[in-house]
Amino acid sequence: MTISPSFDDQIVRKLAEILNETHLTEIEYEMGEIRVRVARQVSSTANVQIPHFAHPSPAPASSPAQATAEEPAKILDWSQHPGVIKAPMVGTVYSSANPSSPPFVQAGSQVTKGQTLLIIEAMKVMNQIRAPRDGKVIEILFHDGEPVEYDHPLIIIE
Repeated sequence: MTISPSFDDQIVRKLAEILNETHLTEIEYEMGEIRVRVARQVSSTANVQIPHFAHPSPAPASSPAQATAEEPAKILDWSQHPGVIKAPMVGTVYSSANPSSPPFVQAGSQVTKGQTLLIIEAMKVMNQIRAPRDGKVIEILFHDGEPVEYDHPLIIIE
């Protein structure tokens, strides 16, 4: 990569800062001819299962979400579900317009195409994520206020 004289290394520093604050593994920025990708190596020795969250409120850190005996077996890889809505960007996901507002949708909600499902804040911009089709929300797969990466499964609509 050739760095032009007008390249601002503060962009890289700010992206690295955002990466650390949000605990993401990679972030990309593009403006005109300049495209910057900042990534960090993360190694893992354990398989991680995305837990089932029926409600977008965070579970206490000391007690992970557990399935009850009455619940049917859950899909382990929600990203393969045909009704999955995935994060189109990295950022912080919110279930409502502000903390005092009710969530846009909950498990069991009927949605129509174009209806706001959630918000992803990316670089201080609030991006509304809308339903791509009519259907029923069967799963909410995120905690309100958590960082998400590109393609992270967020909601299942059938």
